[in-house]
Amino acid sequence: MQTIENTDAFKALIEDIKTSTKGYRDPLAFGICRVDLGQLNVEKTLQATYPLINWDENFGSAAIFVRALEEQGIKVDFTNSEAIYTINAEFLRASLCAFTPYADEAYGNAHKNIQVVSALYSQIMNSGSLEGEFKITFIFDDAPLQSVEASYLKLYAISQAKVPLRDINLNGAFGALPNVAWSQGQPIELDYLREFEIELKLSNEYPHIDFVDKFPRFLQHIIPQDNTRILATSKVRFGAQLAAGTTVMPGASYVNFNAGTTGSVMVEGRISSSAIVGDGSDVGGGASILGVLSGTDGNPISIGKNTLLGANSTCGIPLGDACIIDAGLAILEGTKVGIYPAELKKIMEVNTNANMEGEVFKGKQLAHFSGIHFRQNSLTGEITASRSTREIKLNADLH
Repeated sequence: MQTIENTDAFKALIEDIKTSTKGYRDPLAFGICRVDLGQLNVEKTLQATYPLINWDENFGSAAIFVRALEEQGIKVDFTNSEAIYTINAEFLRASLCAFTPYADEAYGNAHKNIQVVSALYSQIMNSGSLEGEFKITFIFDDAPLQSVEASYLKLYAISQAKVPLRDINLNGAFGALPNVAWSQGQPIELDYLREFEIELKLSNEYPHIDFVDKFPRFLQHIIPQDNTRILATSKVRFGAQLAAGTTVMPGASYVNFNAGTTGSVMVEGRISSSAIVGDGSDVGGGASILGVLSGTDGNPISIGKNTLLGANSTCGIPLGDACIIDAGLAILEGTKVGIYPAELKKIMEVNTNANMEGEVFKGKQLAHFSGIHFRQNSLTGEITASRSTREIKLNADLH
């Protein structure tokens, strides 16, 4: 690729790439990643690390990368939902030639793709060829996942809040991601450990295994906000999304992938996959928000703002704002909940879109309601709901 001298020439090049490349279309997402390959199956990708991801943005950079691949004899397949290609020094050199008009701005906020290409090119020039360890991934459609590289790109998009929770298609991720042993953030093939178990143990080189899973941990890939605290690395899975001000305590807490918070939240319980917790809420010690595979008939659960889930409680229905489930209480879709007429009237005053009559309701009939306090009569065992009169406030110094 010839060196581009000015921004007008750069724009003309982008237009030429888009009009002359057969089947060209802008990607939904793309990025350059470093891949960890199998120790036994050396062509198998175990993990993909992206220093930068682009989601529905920076289409000029995507076009340059397409042209740089073409010059290496690689035709990008625009017909598939995702495409992954190995890159080399020539790819990086060609890209840098095209990015010349913006080179001086590479270390600002506007041209991070140039910074990635420049840093990687310098690394390769200083240490020799690293071909096979770096790839570029394009996602053209939000379709079920087919590869490790595309799966990681989407998980990055969620954890970096490039997309809202539950907003993109993660089907196929469990099939695409291999189950591996993780040691100090690095994936190791289980087949490799089995094959060389004797030699590794006799030579005292058998690695310390932190855990075995398809997903790495959140902090292995994501730098959290300054006022976000995660007190144990095992408590948040990669692909979770934590808003600024969230605190995840040790103990019984856990945040699964495609789940998380939308504001300052205290997490001392379990936020299962696809569950979302709103600003100012408190998931008490050992409390559990059910996931889509845990008895909610596939309905994902959202918890509103300023809501308290008491210690060891279970929430199996979506809740609105300012709700309380008392400690140890399970509110599921089929749970029978009694509401006395005076309390029902107060609840209806808050939830103006609802029109309910009666004194006993199933939990799912109260889904999405705000201002409800669920409690259990200690003498009769009856579960009742009343208008919540407590204001849930988190300690501002902690969040």
